[in-house]
Amino acid sequence: MPLAICATPIGNLGDVTLRVLDELRAAERVLCEDTRRTRILLARHGVEARLESYHRHNEAARMSRVLDRLLAGERIALVSDAGLPGVNDPGARLIVEAVAAGVEVTVLPGASAVETALVASGLASDRYQFVGYLPRRAGELRALAEGLASWGGTVVAFESPRRLPASLRVLAEVLPGRTAAVCRELTKRFEEVVRGSVEELAERFVEPPRGEITVVLGPAEASGSVRVDAAARAAVADLVAAGTPRKKAAEVVSRLTGTSRNALYRDSL
Repeated sequence: MPLAICATPIGNLGDVTLRVLDELRAAERVLCEDTRRTRILLARHGVEARLESYHRHNEAARMSRVLDRLLAGERIALVSDAGLPGVNDPGARLIVEAVAAGVEVTVLPGASAVETALVASGLASDRYQFVGYLPRRAGELRALAEGLASWGGTVVAFESPRRLPASLRVLAEVLPGRTAAVCRELTKRFEEVVRGSVEELAERFVEPPRGEITVVLGPAEASGSVRVDAAARAAVADLVAAGTPRKKAAEVVSRLTGTSRNALYRDSL
């Protein structure tokens, strides 16, 4: 029997697919990060299943036993606490080992915070890359941001609420004027998507917010390709010279001319 990789909701429990529910009912064993969270999902949909914890702390000890069961023909499903297993979670290693052992792996698609945030941000492009969690150290984050400065696609990343303010400050320093979005509590009751330049987001999130966070950075071209004519450029420069904060000057000229505020701000730097 194949190893079934089952996507689970990232927030709203109604987002699970019928196919996933059928597979969880049929599986002889369901591997999950947190059995308590998975039981809540199953109870909501009237599904009974045999659950076994499988997470980064016990993965090494349980890997060989799980593979033996799969090779013996046991029907096993793998879920994570939220989203598609194998994307930024310990399930990735099991999938690699199962494929190497000749076990068939089938994926039952569903909710994903990466794609949900990408679309909700309004910054989707022909290309995007997911970079996992943003680096904890400011120097490493700065290096990552510098590497993304000329990337022509959208970037999606996870971040903890506690580290979000500091991370946005670094991004604002390295990528001034870059369009971005902070997506919070996606699909949940208090879902919020805040859009703007990285500077504006840094000002908005001075204190850590609540909930799960996904950050989206727009393509480099989207941040710098808007043409700023000479008159608009001069108007911003005059206001700044007169003592108006640069961000406010860009906002005023944007309202008067229709030129992108972010483009005006970036052009004036």
